[in-house]
This record gives sequence, structure tokens and C-alpha cells, in this order.
Amino acid sequence: MKYIGAHVSAAGGVENAPVNAHGIGANGFAFFTKNQRQWSAKPLTDENIENFKKNCDQYGISMDAVIPHDSYLINIGHPEKDKLQKSRNAFLDEFRRCEQLGVKMINFHPGSHLNKIKEAECLKRNAESINWILNQTEGVTAVIENTAGQGTNLGYRFEHIAEIIDLVDDKERVGVCIDTAHAFAGGYDISTKEGFRQTFDEFDSIIGFGYLKAMHLNDSRKELGSRVDRHETLGNGLIGWTPFEQIMKDSRFDKIPLILETPDPDGWPEEINKLNSLSDK
Repeated sequence: MKYIGAHVSAAGGVENAPVNAHGIGANGFAFFTKNQRQWSAKPLTDENIENFKKNCDQYGISMDAVIPHDSYLINIGHPEKDKLQKSRNAFLDEFRRCEQLGVKMINFHPGSHLNKIKEAECLKRNAESINWILNQTEGVTAVIENTAGQGTNLGYRFEHIAEIIDLVDDKERVGVCIDTAHAFAGGYDISTKEGFRQTFDEFDSIIGFGYLKAMHLNDSRKELGSRVDRHETLGNGLIGWTPFEQIMKDSRFDKIPLILETPDPDGWPEEINKLNSLSDK
């Protein structure tokens, strides 16, 4: 079974996210548990939490199909000690919100070195941050998303992610989310059947398929290896439909959130229908 959805709005309260997912024909979703561009937010109320769980149950959405994204402000590999701790504190709050909601995973980008520390030190700080947070929480898995590699962002090579995982103490609570547009911009040519196969053979060899917990399904406006993060509607970018057809036909991608972050929310129902149709061909 495939869990297909999109990163939906939680405006008005997190309890609205499953409602919005159901409205586009999704059986999974991503969302922000708080304003993604602010460091702090009001605590979740008992009503928020109860209604979030109730709405997921009402629409038959499994918690296995739900994956929040953390705030864009957070950099858990930050080179400056005070700013690193600020990011860690904010990330810990995100984990605790997930615990309250009964959500099993949270998705985040590896930190950026900002040209102030070496890549290896930044990757180490990422792992230390994850260990610090996992030691204070329960039941929520830290899911590392590959990046396009813009600026000083790490995580655009599978080796970066593998190095972070290697330094995480609790391997049972760390995983990976592969964004197709980021992979393409990072230099992995998934636009052909052979390129797709080679990419995920490499993923399996370097990281391991057992760590794949989610995917973001996006086409790309930018060229292979551009290291520029620009999403496009499925089939309208430089990747094309080939990898998405491969994903829908491959059982290795069953029972994980497959999340659209494409730029036209009005088109999400059509994209979800198209993806579902590909599994039948």
C-alpha cells in the first residue's frame, strides 16, 4: 500500500491538517506543527491534540503516513555555540509536539556549515544534536532529508547522511527522507529507469533501504547537478514521470509517506490521482 499525500496547511490549528489532506484525496500528509518561520509558538492545547487524533482516525489516516517538517530556522549543525543551542532547543520543542500528537516521525534538513567550520565538524554536530534530542524524547524518529546542496547546506550526497547516521547512538530512531528534486539537483540522475535504479542501488549500498522512512515527490525546474532547489509540478520539470512511475510500482516504497511539495496546491488532487493510476499499469 502506498501512502500518498502533500504538505498541507495547518492554519487555524494542527487539527485542520488531516482535514485538508482528506480534502485532496490523500491518505497521508506532511505539515508544520507550528509557524515554520518563528522560533517559538504557543503550546498545543488539549483540544488541538484531541481533535488532531480524532480527525486522523475519522479519515483513516495512519500515523505511519504522517510526517511533520521542522522549522526552516533550525540549523542543528550551526558553527556558533549559542545559535546551535537555540536550534537544538527549538528542535526539541518540535519533537515534544510530535510526542503530544502521537506522531512517529519528524523530517528535517541537515545543518549548514556557513563556511565557518569544516564539513566533517558540521556533520558531527548534526549527529550530536540528534543524540541530545533523542535522549530527552521517546517514540519519535529523526528523519534526515537530503538537500539540493544550495549554499553551504550539507546532505546533498548520500555519504553525508550516512556519516550522520553512523554517529547517532540510537539507530532505531533515525531515518531518511529522499526528495526527488533535491536528489536530481544534487547530481543523482533519476530521470531514466537506469539512472533511478543506479541511484537507489547507491542509496542502499551507502545508507541502506531500511533507513528510508519517507519521500518528497517533486519535479525540478533546475538542471541535474545544479545544486539549486526549485520544485516543479510532476511531469512539468526536467525529471519527468519516469521515477514516479518506478516508485509507484516498487514495493520498497510501500507504507511510507510519499509527500508532494509541488508548487500548485490546486493541482494536488490531480497529481495524487495520477500517481495512484501509475501503480495499476
